[in-house]
Amino acid sequence: MKIAVVGATGLVGQTILQVLQEEKIKADYFLFSSARSAGKRVMFMGKEHQVLELTHANIKKVKPDYALFSAGALTSKNFAPLCGDLGCTVIDNSSAFRREPTIPLVVPECNPEDVKNAASRIISNPNCSTIGVVAVLKPLEDLYKIKRVIYSTYQAVSGAGHAGIEDYYSSAKGETPKKFPHPIFNNLIPHIDSFLDNGNTKEEDKMIFETRKILHRRDLGVSATAVRVPILNCHSISVNIEFEKEPDIAEIKRVLAKSPGIVLLDNPADGVYPMPMLAHGFNEVFVGRIRLDSSRKNCINLFTASDNIRKGAAVNAVQILKLLL
Repeated sequence: MKIAVVGATGLVGQTILQVLQEEKIKADYFLFSSARSAGKRVMFMGKEHQVLELTHANIKKVKPDYALFSAGALTSKNFAPLCGDLGCTVIDNSSAFRREPTIPLVVPECNPEDVKNAASRIISNPNCSTIGVVAVLKPLEDLYKIKRVIYSTYQAVSGAGHAGIEDYYSSAKGETPKKFPHPIFNNLIPHIDSFLDNGNTKEEDKMIFETRKILHRRDLGVSATAVRVPILNCHSISVNIEFEKEPDIAEIKRVLAKSPGIVLLDNPADGVYPMPMLAHGFNEVFVGRIRLDSSRKNCINLFTASDNIRKGAAVNAVQILKLLL
């Protein structure tokens, strides 16, 4: 079995390699990157690998069985279909194919059965902010059926890759930002990705669309406000959920506590609730602050935190790979 990791020298790509090692998935591995990083040597699975330049010729030469892509939408559009034509199944971490109706968008805790529908041999990994909340929504959808969801996100600078992290440190020194539209240090920026005609950003629009697709609920009411915050890693989300039926908080906590991929942290009196510093380095979604919304019938509020580089990207991709294997 041959596995390719495309974008192996990037922030998510490096984490994918780390997770593959942790999961002890044995294969012949081939690491690909742009020409700028090609030729680098990377220690992985106990041996040194030379990074190959991502070209059509090199992909055809390797002819991998599986490929994990984390190199941006343009790269995915250029190379993923080629891999599919060669009989390789692609797990793509970009936004390139998420809206394609024939391409599955998968969070293994929510819709593992959808991997069977990858007729084009491409499976999409959702947006990091979406992954960090739908794993919590799915058991609640099964319990009460969700009528409406309102998201307010608090997204770390690592969600913008190495450039976002560099902006964090440079703006702390008073330097002009290169990645973000404003200095991020000691600031909040309610602007992630470009703005659309409807007033939403692309990031907000992604969360709305992806939530509906993953939960198989085109009719679901979803609203989102995405905010970049001055922390290095882990996204947090404040969530308001309206159900079709009257919710029971104790039952919700019992269900979430035993749901896969979720850690319940909900004892506010003792200061126990999800925070980025607790989620950092973990594969699970942390959830807490679960309470009734007294302003509206059949509504609750809750708060999540998850590692956007691990569960929000690399771990989810490797989980999909494990489903296929």
